[in-house]
Amino acid sequence: MRVYLDNAATTPMATEVVDAMVDVLQNHYGNPSSIHAYGRDAKALLETSRRNIARHLNCLPSELFFTSGGTEADNLACHIAFQNLGVKRIISTSIEHHAVGHTVEMYRDRFQVQVHYLTLDGQGHIDLTELASLLKDPIPTLVSLMHANNEIATLIPLDQVAALCRTHGAYFHSDTVQTMGHYPFDLKALDIDFITCAGHKFHGPKGIGFLYVNKRINWSPMLLGGSQERGIRGGTENLSGIVGLSKAFDLAYEDLQGHQTHVQGLKSYMIERLKAHFSDLTFHGDTRPEGSLYTVLNVSFPATEKASMLLFTLDLKGIAASGGSACSSGASTGSHVLQGIGADMKRPNVRFSFSRYTSKEEIDFALEQVFSAFAVALA
Repeated sequence: MRVYLDNAATTPMATEVVDAMVDVLQNHYGNPSSIHAYGRDAKALLETSRRNIARHLNCLPSELFFTSGGTEADNLACHIAFQNLGVKRIISTSIEHHAVGHTVEMYRDRFQVQVHYLTLDGQGHIDLTELASLLKDPIPTLVSLMHANNEIATLIPLDQVAALCRTHGAYFHSDTVQTMGHYPFDLKALDIDFITCAGHKFHGPKGIGFLYVNKRINWSPMLLGGSQERGIRGGTENLSGIVGLSKAFDLAYEDLQGHQTHVQGLKSYMIERLKAHFSDLTFHGDTRPEGSLYTVLNVSFPATEKASMLLFTLDLKGIAASGGSACSSGASTGSHVLQGIGADMKRPNVRFSFSRYTSKEEIDFALEQVFSAFAVALA
């Protein structure tokens, strides 16, 4: 038996998404920019998909710009802020995804943009009082904070941060890659400037996502070329990916509460089984349902000399999990997220992440393999 518990890295594509994409690839292969019938057919599919996604998020279709995924979308949001909006300071944290963190560092190092990293507690929570105090300084500011951390699952109070930013005239970008398709978003009610999406995090295709840009933002082209995406992002659109993304939204939102209840139940069950088995065990991040992304569980296991081999051992036993973000795979410095919250890096730390397709039987099997691995490692 093999069990996939690395859904924060990527999710398996839903069969319905694959079918929708195959239809496009076989039957709607025109270039959406062409004026003939094939092109008009493709353009109609493109804009129908955009309107459908906008309907799910309660925003204007014109506020959605398709990208190659979450990294491009996060980069674009930062570039717009610095190049078009006159931002001179960014407020963020040390545990953001590298798509934001490295972009911020580039503007700091090359263009002397001020950067302030908010203080975090041991669970990765920000201090709203500190944020409010910083925002009293009228310097043009971008606040960039992940909705939910991709490694430790801790959520930020998105509404409260958005309200603080608007009160003080700051721009607000949230990397919502891990939460899109897992929580409802009402973008007419949520007063935010930028959010991001990657389709492969909720059973859609890789290589497609979007950047939401609030209609109040005026910005210039960031990827020069053709007139695609209303002249803002040149390049022939990934039509099959966009249609697949739209279908993934349909599937995600047709029973969002049911999916959340199912997956949260698996996470809570795994927490209780692990706590019952290990006396020396902790969890990184906030594990409360109201404070944590329900698809992610980060576990700090008992120290063992064989800690570095745990993920490999679990893989041999049929369990796919990770030590942190897939985007940092191969890095020798360890997780910047765990370092950022002061975690004990000598202990084996494993991120298990679930999806609506994960079953209780798979969790039971995974737990058996974890218990077996530690029975050997701690012997």
